[in-house]
Amino acid sequence: MSSSDIFIGETIGTAILILLGGGVCAAVTLKASKARNAGWLAITFGWGFAVLTAVYTTAPLSGAHLNPAVTLALAIKDGDWKNVPVYWAGQVLGAMIGAALVWIAYYGQFQAHLTDREIVGGPGAQDTVAAKAVEAQEKGAGPVLGVFSTGPEVRVAWQNLATEIIGTIVLVLAVLTQGLNDKGNGLGTLGALITALVVVSIGLSLGGPTGYAINPARDLGPRIVHALLPLPNKGGSDWGYAWIPVAGPLIGGAIAAGIYNVAFA
Repeated sequence: MSSSDIFIGETIGTAILILLGGGVCAAVTLKASKARNAGWLAITFGWGFAVLTAVYTTAPLSGAHLNPAVTLALAIKDGDWKNVPVYWAGQVLGAMIGAALVWIAYYGQFQAHLTDREIVGGPGAQDTVAAKAVEAQEKGAGPVLGVFSTGPEVRVAWQNLATEIIGTIVLVLAVLTQGLNDKGNGLGTLGALITALVVVSIGLSLGGPTGYAINPARDLGPRIVHALLPLPNKGGSDWGYAWIPVAGPLIGGAIAAGIYNVAFA
């Protein structure tokens, strides 16, 4: 694989991943969406199918890492670091493109949601349940930030970090032991299905505390887009938390690669 193939493949694949994954979050969250309040099952399966679609689409180009933690783990496993920056650049750019496409697809819903007094508060809305929920949000997180990036239900930094590390270890171990193609440099056809089902499992079992980023690009790229987009009443991007869904998955990916090299290699 050439550097250009890797960059193009990771950009397209991660854009698809975030478009479909962020899209299901928007569908469940935004007030004027037909899927509003569809619940956690819809989100977890939506993200699983997003992984499946993105991997099947771009595996021939780049091996479909689509996750800096996976790229880091493969570099540790194989000792080949030369393309890591190319993978990471494509992943972050793709995540930003995917998040922007979610905004375009749900433009009217974002406008309706973020100008509704029951959602964002205002005169006559202070006593509503929704307005009180907005006031109770963690400091710095806006009312639609969850469409773009993750956040904790209970803000305890060490626990939030540990949750992201544990979830990523499970994901990366599954990729390294079952999901790689014959050359071992990315996800194969069967690996795409395995990985998608593992992502669903992680979401159902470990996603509750933090929203299971398990992918630094998945969280960082859309958070940047949230900060840049002209969304009315969007609130903050919660940069005080942003390091956890970046550091946690990278640490988890490195640990998983170490476990693989000791136990499976």
